Amino acid sequence: MKPAQSKSVSPAELTALTGGESGPTLLDVRGEADFQNRRLPGARNNCVYEIQFPERLPEVAPDKAAPVCVYGHGADTQEARMAAEKLVREGYQHVLELEGGLEAWMKAGLPVEGGGDKEPAGPPLLHGRREIDLDESWIEWIGRNLLNRHRGTLGILSGQLEFDQGRLTGGAFTLDMNAIACENLHGDPLHDVLVNHLRSHDFFDTEVYPTAEFRLLSASSLPGATPGAPNLRCSGELTLKGRTHPLHFDATAGLTSEGRFGAQAVLSLDRTQWGVLYGSGKYFRNLGMHLVNDFIEAHLRILTA
Repeated sequence: MKPAQSKSVSPAELTALTGGESGPTLLDVRGEADFQNRRLPGARNNCVYEIQFPERLPEVAPDKAAPVCVYGHGADTQEARMAAEKLVREGYQHVLELEGGLEAWMKAGLPVEGGGDKEPAGPPLLHGRREIDLDESWIEWIGRNLLNRHRGTLGILSGQLEFDQGRLTGGAFTLDMNAIACENLHGDPLHDVLVNHLRSHDFFDTEVYPTAEFRLLSASSLPGATPGAPNLRCSGELTLKGRTHPLHFDATAGLTSEGRFGAQAVLSLDRTQWGVLYGSGKYFRNLGMHLVNDFIEAHLRILTA
């Protein structure tokens, strides 16, 4: 049997429905701070972003046979649509969705309640040098051959970022090449075999080159980026095994509630550009089982102190 479907209603239609005692329960499915700031009169709150949303439905809308109208921010967001789908799945028989959300309701000149536009003050703009938190920042690597892969970590000795009135302008990082580790072989006798090979002349030659350096030369905002998507184009130089080459990548960056700068990025780099040639099909023939893919994948997580 096909489940019931939700129905869209305009602000005017909802106004007519709420005039009597049998009017729908109004369910604001945005976050609590937005709900407290401004809401439809008499609305109840159940944030659809939270995994407890279905568990709280009996508290805010106990009668599954009675009409319930959900609403979110506006026409360009999906929180009301998601909530409506969840209510239908939970067995609610008369689910309404306010077209255009709270924005359309207010545009129609209809009443609202709440504290008004009391946006909390954001953290101060970062300016000058900020050291990175070495306990909260890390680099993960993935190396592959045809069918297999190894995954591990690389140590960060130090790092600083430079800001100009909130804008990231540069930075410098020193990597500890001797602190390389392989997570998927943790506790396996082969762990030390692989790590010692990576430290050897075949790969990173850490006896001669114990550190690597990355200099961030510029960072520019990516136009049209939405929250949670890459929003920063980073350009710099990586010095590894005594060779320096440009390195460009996109990062997803922002500020924490405490005003700390955080960023994550995933990038691929061709190790052979820095003289790490072991197992490369570009430089050796008939490698067989010794073939190693040229590209290394790096996952970066950076957080300032």
